[in-house]
Amino acid sequence: MPPGRREPARAGDPYSSRQPTSHERHAGRPWDASYVDGPPPWDIGRPQPAVERLVRQGAFAGAVLDAGCGTGENALHVASLGIRVVGVDVAETAVSLARQKAAARGIDADFVVADALRLDRLGRVFETVLDCGLFHSFDRDERLEYVANLASVTVPGGVLYVLCFSDAGPEPRGPHPVSEEELRAAFTRSPGWSVAAVGPERLQTALAAGAISAWLAKIERFQG
Repeated sequence: MPPGRREPARAGDPYSSRQPTSHERHAGRPWDASYVDGPPPWDIGRPQPAVERLVRQGAFAGAVLDAGCGTGENALHVASLGIRVVGVDVAETAVSLARQKAAARGIDADFVVADALRLDRLGRVFETVLDCGLFHSFDRDERLEYVANLASVTVPGGVLYVLCFSDAGPEPRGPHPVSEEELRAAFTRSPGWSVAAVGPERLQTALAAGAISAWLAKIERFQG
């Protein structure tokens, strides 16, 4: 089987045949383990400032997917404005925490345990998709598979926003930093996408006292 490919899973059982991602192999433990003993370093307990800015700019419209939602802070911030949001994550503990936050805050948002490399199994489509901190965790082969799955759930004319660690800009750098060329290539090699803009950004984490160099990309799904 080619690197990055997955055997089909049985319906209703997302873990039955899911192989560890490159991040999990490198870390030596599954994504869910990152949440069991307390928040992981990428969970800052509030929305990312870049996402808050996108919200103020009216970037989220229609049905919204938060791919790799973690414990849901970004999704809940968007949903608090009355926007329909579905957050998905492969980590069951993270999804459980996100659901608890939604209930405690009285925010209507859906959170689903799902593999980002099998988004087609959601059986839903979205006008806006957010990826905050997921893209850079995949290796080259996984990125191509991930982008194809994003295409399966993004309507023509839809918009994807990607926030990922960058290999450029000031220190500090996050793990698995991505070059602008790598980011663009993942979408230009997959049919139906147009990279509208890529610019420098910062991501807040607990890995360092300050924010970490990142890219913010706006990527559009072709019409027709």
